[in-house]
Amino acid sequence: DVQLMGGLALHKGHVAEMKTGEGKTLVASLALYANALAGKGAHLVTTNDYLAKTGAGWMAPIYHALGMSVAYIAHEKSAIYDPAVELEAVDPRHRHWRDVTRREAYQADITYGQNSEFGFDYLRDNMVMDLAGFAERDRRFSRFISDSELNSVNSRPYGAKLLSLEFAAMLSLAHGVSDCERIY
Repeated sequence: DVQLMGGLALHKGHVAEMKTGEGKTLVASLALYANALAGKGAHLVTTNDYLAKTGAGWMAPIYHALGMSVAYIAHEKSAIYDPAVELEAVDPRHRHWRDVTRREAYQADITYGQNSEFGFDYLRDNMVMDLAGFAERDRRFSRFISDSELNSVNSRPYGAKLLSLEFAAMLSLAHGVSDCERIY
C-alpha cells in the first residue's frame, strides 16, 4: 500500500516521504513509468553516475518488459538498456548496456542521470549553433523525479524524501531547467 500511495503522490506532483526500507526506489519507478506513458520522456535525477547506472540497471528489465526504453547518462558516457548485449561486469545490473549518443539516451522513454549531467547538457544545448546539435528532448515536456534514496538514505535523521516534479523543477532552476511541464 505504501509504495502505491507514494507512486501516485509522485505522479501527481506531490512529495512522498518514506522511511528506510519502505521501497523508495520502487516508488520512483512507478511514477517514472506512469509519466513515461505520455511519450514525452521521464528523467530520474540522482547524485552520481554509479547510482544512475545501477538504478537504471535494476529497473530496466521491468521497464523493458513493459515496452519502455531505458537509458542512463553519465560523465562522458551514455548507454541504453539492451538485453541482447552481454558485458562482463561484477554487478549484474551493469551487464546489458549498449553505448549510444547523448541524444539517443535522451530519446529513451526513461532516462536516469546525475544532476550535474542534466544541467551541463542543458548549458551545452544552449550553445549549439544548429538545432540538430541538441541532445536533450524538449524540456517543456520532460518530467523530473529526484530519487534521494539513492543519496545516503540514513544520512539525515528525518529520512529521505522523493522529490516530485515541483520540487525537482525548483532545484533544477539552478541548472536552467525552468520550463518543465507540471504533472497532475
